[in-house]
Amino acid sequence: MQALKEIHSSFVPLPAENVDTDQIIPARFLKATTRDGFGKNLFRDWRYENDDETRPKADFVLNQPQFSGTILVAGKNFGCGSSREHAAWALLDYGFKAVVSSFFADIFKNNALNNGVLPVIVSESFLQKTFSLSPADALHIDVTAQTITIEKTGEQESFELNPYKKTCLLNGYDDIDFLISRKSAIEQFESAKA
Repeated sequence: MQALKEIHSSFVPLPAENVDTDQIIPARFLKATTRDGFGKNLFRDWRYENDDETRPKADFVLNQPQFSGTILVAGKNFGCGSSREHAAWALLDYGFKAVVSSFFADIFKNNALNNGVLPVIVSESFLQKTFSLSPADALHIDVTAQTITIEKTGEQESFELNPYKKTCLLNGYDDIDFLISRKSAIEQFESAKA
């Protein structure tokens, strides 16, 4: 994983609520065992007419050139449904580093953190303010300070982040990398017990 300390980016607004993991990445694309290539099928059924890549739906946000960035701002209850880790893989492979919402399904939230995608929980009022911004407006997410700021207005909220997952994000660790980073402390503990 890549270290994630700060994100300064425009964002993609997806105000739909109750977006489930089958909408994020449809089940028919879950055949691969590596994380690569899932981004092209992110929101596949919402992006294309009759599953035809040559017929993008003009009204879907990912098909609108004015919206771009590494932050997805989503409606309440993002990532509900089945516990597929592929949803986090698809978001990351597409280029998103963070998803902002007022509520995440727990399994999705953990899968995102385990794969280097930061789920940022904000108040409903902050979320609605974000949706009212223009496509050129930027957000700033500071992982160390655990804050998200609307750059245009300076409005800021704090968000919660598990201390272990924060350490992993800041250092680009997955669970194995974290254990390896503690190797000398583990060896010292083991030798003291011997």
